Amino acid sequence: MSVADEDATDGNPYLRDPPTDFEPIDELSEAAAHEQVEQLREAIREHDRRYYVENDPIIADRTYDALFARLRELEDAFGLTHPDSPTRAVGGEPIEEFETVEHVAPMLSIDQSGEAADVREFDDRVRREVGAVDYVCEPKFDGVSMEFVYEEGSLERAVTRGDGREGDDVTRNARTIGSVPQRLRDDRPDFLAVRGEVYMPKDAFQEHNRERIERGEEPFANPRNAAAGTIRQLDPSIVAERPLDVFFFDVLEASDLEDSHREELERFPDWGLRTNGRVETADSIEEAIDYRERMMDRRDDLNYEIDGVVIKVDDREAREELGRTARHDRWAYAYKFPARSEVTPIVDVAVQIGRTGRVTPVALLEPVDVGGVTVSRASLHNPEEIAAKNVDVGDTVRVQRAGDVIPYVEAVVEKSGDGHYELPDTCPVCDSAIERDGPMAFCTGGLACDAQLRRSIEYYAGDTGLDIEGFGEKSVRQLVDSGLVGSIADLYELDREELTDLDGWGETSAENVLSEIDASREPPLADFLSALGVPHVGPTTARELAREFGAFEAFREAAEADPERLEGVDDVGETVAEQIHEFFASEANAEAVDDILEHVSPQRADAEAGGDELEGLTFVFTGSLEGVTRSEAQELVEAHGANATGSVSGNTDYLVVGENPGAGKRTDAEANDVPVVDEDEFRSLLAERGIELA
Repeated sequence: MSVADEDATDGNPYLRDPPTDFEPIDELSEAAAHEQVEQLREAIREHDRRYYVENDPIIADRTYDALFARLRELEDAFGLTHPDSPTRAVGGEPIEEFETVEHVAPMLSIDQSGEAADVREFDDRVRREVGAVDYVCEPKFDGVSMEFVYEEGSLERAVTRGDGREGDDVTRNARTIGSVPQRLRDDRPDFLAVRGEVYMPKDAFQEHNRERIERGEEPFANPRNAAAGTIRQLDPSIVAERPLDVFFFDVLEASDLEDSHREELERFPDWGLRTNGRVETADSIEEAIDYRERMMDRRDDLNYEIDGVVIKVDDREAREELGRTARHDRWAYAYKFPARSEVTPIVDVAVQIGRTGRVTPVALLEPVDVGGVTVSRASLHNPEEIAAKNVDVGDTVRVQRAGDVIPYVEAVVEKSGDGHYELPDTCPVCDSAIERDGPMAFCTGGLACDAQLRRSIEYYAGDTGLDIEGFGEKSVRQLVDSGLVGSIADLYELDREELTDLDGWGETSAENVLSEIDASREPPLADFLSALGVPHVGPTTARELAREFGAFEAFREAAEADPERLEGVDDVGETVAEQIHEFFASEANAEAVDDILEHVSPQRADAEAGGDELEGLTFVFTGSLEGVTRSEAQELVEAHGANATGSVSGNTDYLVVGENPGAGKRTDAEANDVPVVDEDEFRSLLAERGIELA
């Protein structure tokens, strides 16, 4: 321990071997509470510095948690909250939007190249203009660059780089990052603006992506996207839950500047600012080039992404003389690494659960460039494919993109050990057993599995189902996570008050969704059969089944008792018939369908046929129509030869807009030059062809 550290511990009982049993709050005087709060804040800041900056904690995590909880309890009981208290770093209420703030000093970009000749040319120019110099060489972090401003030692604001002149004030989010000190130590400048790089560590990124995949969310493409998407969240509590970190690497402005960049970096840890341990000095450009080669060899061993190194003139006076252009500082140069291409290691494997319970293993990769696209995950398809390719965590693999779109593991280039990856025995979402079925594997949890439930709702309400607008991935997740929806049937029991209590929902959006739900209560039989998500029963097969059986009851009776009866239907063979039979034989599925039927009455498909008056036309409907359900309108136009689809495309002839329509289809119609007609215009269009809408 240094002398400074010893001085810092004097008189503070919470720095070394702190007590975790505290006297009752109601026995404390206000003065005693105030003193204890100040001691706890000082101690927690010191423990944060030791943990995040020095990487040398002196107390256990549970002891730290006890001190933190005590501080928060005292602040709440005695009204002693303060902006730079450590307890302010745990999030807060969401904000509406970020304020734009001008930077203390310009945050310019860095001139860069991947060619050594360009780096030497940079050195020639520097030496021509200011003479011999020393360089400071640093990793070029692939994260989010930000300005952190401290006044009298307290964090005043944190601002994204933006356009280099001004950026977004994300102070409340930055306070949630453990390695961002709320208050600097006493030997710091009175005013200090520093540049830092917020990033997500690679191991934390992979774990976070694994969790997102297993929850059914879209994973981040790479750690930089994860950091950028997180720091600009409007809800600080979300930021607090995500594993961000920061390196501080430059002084933008200060009331007391050092003579050299190297001296500033040496002072950072004393002030409480975390720096990177791989910074080196070089007295020639060749040493700087050698540094880049060594860092390129080590990049895979680092727990943070770097895409090159930055070579900076050390002397501040020389920097000022070199100046800057409109875009970049002339005293720094980035020597970039070549992009990783196609071959990369598998860091981990996540398990994705589909709508039918199908288990898809997904390889989490060190981000790699494949055809100009950064890829951080790739499908492993199924257990049989994994065994055939002998793929395991730690193996180096070649990644390709199927049809230039979907990444997949083509082959193992280098094995890390023996054997291949094995799926877990239980579902990571619901803990139900995972069972093999031929080359595939399935979660047996059914709709009791949140992942299957969410996807089933999305499918039921989607274009291939009942086309209920307002039930995308985000809104469905919110409804399931809030406990409002635990089954498809629960959609029909939602009310306005429940919806408007959710974040981001207003009266209008709630009304629109409830109107959409009401419009789906009497769907065409074919749409209903497709929406249930019966294996192999998509829209085409559903139409054939509806045409054959006419009514849902007749179809279900055959599915449960006489699967051979199904085999006579076009598009339904022995395998599909057996899959349909197994779906309805499942007690859980049968119960779920019964619950839906308490709210929904599928329409018969054997209604009197119409004519061909609308043949060749395609209609899309949104909103509710007066005196007729949307499903009845769809059936009517189909009975007269038209197509009724769920989404607008260039092939759509008319978008029919009723009351409380969703915005998405109207936007698509404008983009595709599709005529938009209201209900009166739709009725007139039908009447011109001798068709009446009841």
